[in-house]
Amino acid sequence: MISQVTIIAPGLLGASLGKALHANQLAERITIWARRAETRLDAADQDWCHNAAETPECAVAGARIVVICTPVEAIAPMVARIAAHLPDDAIVTDVGSTKSLIARVCTQTLQATAATFVGSHPMAGSEKTGMRNADADLFRGKPCLVTPLPETSEPAVRAVVAFWRNLGMEVASLNPEKHDEIVAHVSHLPHVLASVLSAQLGTRDASWRHFSGNGLADTTRIAAGSPALWKSILEQNREEVLRALDGFDTELQSLRSALANEDWFTVLNLLERGKAFRDKLTPVRRDGGPEHTP
Repeated sequence: MISQVTIIAPGLLGASLGKALHANQLAERITIWARRAETRLDAADQDWCHNAAETPECAVAGARIVVICTPVEAIAPMVARIAAHLPDDAIVTDVGSTKSLIARVCTQTLQATAATFVGSHPMAGSEKTGMRNADADLFRGKPCLVTPLPETSEPAVRAVVAFWRNLGMEVASLNPEKHDEIVAHVSHLPHVLASVLSAQLGTRDASWRHFSGNGLADTTRIAAGSPALWKSILEQNREEVLRALDGFDTELQSLRSALANEDWFTVLNLLERGKAFRDKLTPVRRDGGPEHTP
């Protein structure tokens, strides 16, 4: 059991983390800080929250592990804000969907302290947001990518890996650049495609939506995620997302050409390759997929 876990910004992921830690008796004390006073008051009424601090600096006092659950563009500034207030040997991690820039800036920020930054990306989430949608089982059975740098303390990496594994996650460790390449393809690209499809359909007759079946709802579900949050993710992982889009565009142009030329062999081949990948895809819960959104 960890003596104290501090959660900065308890939205869907942060509040779900607090619930999961409490339900599994993994933390003696859970402290939170939220930007909005009403969120702090709501958290203070939850049985999983032992303390709702007035400032991030106060929230990290006594923490063994600090988990930053802000949007990606706010992670590094938050680490800089709390750096001087962290206890010796504290471990700071995050739940951000991009890693290369965050890992390097946060590691450099904590170099002058006795604390350590170890990047994390639990691939658990939903198009829903906020503490009201928190779920103690959100992380169970989902993948989590831990992204240390070569110089990151090995004991700190092991502690972060154990932290997520104890929540029931399937944890892998890899470098931040490889992380960003992978999630650009398996998380960021699907969101972009769902959003583009929804935006394009939004230009058509509004009544058409009443004739759609489950296929459209399933395909576009993740487009309901926060546009502002996803804009930040795409900004931070711009180069890898562009490469992923290039690969998708190659496949799309191949299909377009095959249709135009009535090349049904190529069309069938693409559909078969698509089905083969989908058939091997790890099943996900219907109330939220593995794609993450901070």
